[in-house]
Amino acid sequence: MLGHVQAAYPGLRPVLFHSPYEAAAWAMLSHRRNRAQATAVQRRLSEAAGMTFTLAGEQQHAFPLPQRLLEVGSFPGIEEPRLARLHGVARAALDGQLEAAQVASLPPAEAAKALQQIKGLGPFYAMLVYLRSSGVKDAAALDEPRLAAYLQHFYGLAGRPGPDEIRAIAEGWRPFRTWASVLFRVAGDRDGLPVEGRSQRRTRGGTAPQAPSLLASCVADSP
Repeated sequence: MLGHVQAAYPGLRPVLFHSPYEAAAWAMLSHRRNRAQATAVQRRLSEAAGMTFTLAGEQQHAFPLPQRLLEVGSFPGIEEPRLARLHGVARAALDGQLEAAQVASLPPAEAAKALQQIKGLGPFYAMLVYLRSSGVKDAAALDEPRLAAYLQHFYGLAGRPGPDEIRAIAEGWRPFRTWASVLFRVAGDRDGLPVEGRSQRRTRGGTAPQAPSLLASCVADSP
């Protein structure tokens, strides 16, 4: 089944952050905030404190390097506790805790545990940093929302697969379980497959943010 879905999406691959440092910083900026807001704040911060360079004739602004980020004492749209967590990410990067090769060398559970030593990185965002910045390709994100429903559809299963059944299915995807999970998530989303339990709550500003998704973020444009 994986081959059939792969043939429908030739060349699809997960989109990665430039580094674990930037992925961890994005986790702090986007926590409890919708993507558009976080992206806007990140862009302004890059323009104000990041290096400017020209790419394909267009001026671009890089995210501030760790030492420069530590020099930012306040910034519009970044409240004091969030800025403190960003500074924690910068210090972790300077201490060598966010080296891509080091993060990728660890098994998923160990990598997540190590990354959670950075204040503000919970289990979900620790795995986001691990999957989206280290370049690992065979770490299974089997707890991903919607994956079970999509596998039920594509594999023609009688019922929703549980963790053990998903793990057994994923064994056939080695050594590309990360990429295979992303592929099924993309295929299910683009086919408009229904998902039970989707939140319909409303907030003062509109629809409540959906639950965060590791796989959806892997195929979205980099923030």
